[in-house]
Amino acid sequence: MKKTTLLILLFTAYSVIGQDKFFTNTGTINFEASVPFFEEIKAVNRQVAIVLEPRTSTFICTVIVKNFRFKLDMMQDHFNENYMESRRYPKAIFKGKIEKFDLKDITEIEKEYQIKGKLVLRGKSKEVVVNALIKKVGDGIQIVSDFPILVSDFNIQIPNEIASKISKTANTELIGVVRTNDLMYLTLK
Repeated sequence: MKKTTLLILLFTAYSVIGQDKFFTNTGTINFEASVPFFEEIKAVNRQVAIVLEPRTSTFICTVIVKNFRFKLDMMQDHFNENYMESRRYPKAIFKGKIEKFDLKDITEIEKEYQIKGKLVLRGKSKEVVVNALIKKVGDGIQIVSDFPILVSDFNIQIPNEIASKISKTANTELIGVVRTNDLMYLTLK
């Protein structure tokens, strides 16, 4: 009886906590740094953690850098070892505030918001402002945002002999559906 009561209390507590935040660990980031007439440089990461705290309008996105997948293994190796140094800097993190965000305003109709925050990549930090399209989908909230990243802002060194084959701006697109149930599931695991 005591164990059952304790489990019910824990589940209720986690349910209340879960209502305060929306979460997913299956967000996607599409990355592209291609230039015309050269080999396509594209990757995808489908294991992106996203947290949305509606009460404070806080938006957090965490990416494990080595989880980006390229079509060529060689590109993936160069990306991780030479450019991103993913052993030394395993994560990229963006934390910001969604301007004029109110959960009651989120409907099935997409609405554009600005997110102002700090992007930490390769041990460097940069204040950025990105646009995001946010809408309600099923039992969650969909967030789609573009993060253009200037490689020079994060001291990413590209050798001169291939500099013309790689864009100086890495275009990244974030897509994720955050839910309260995902956080509850993660907390109970």
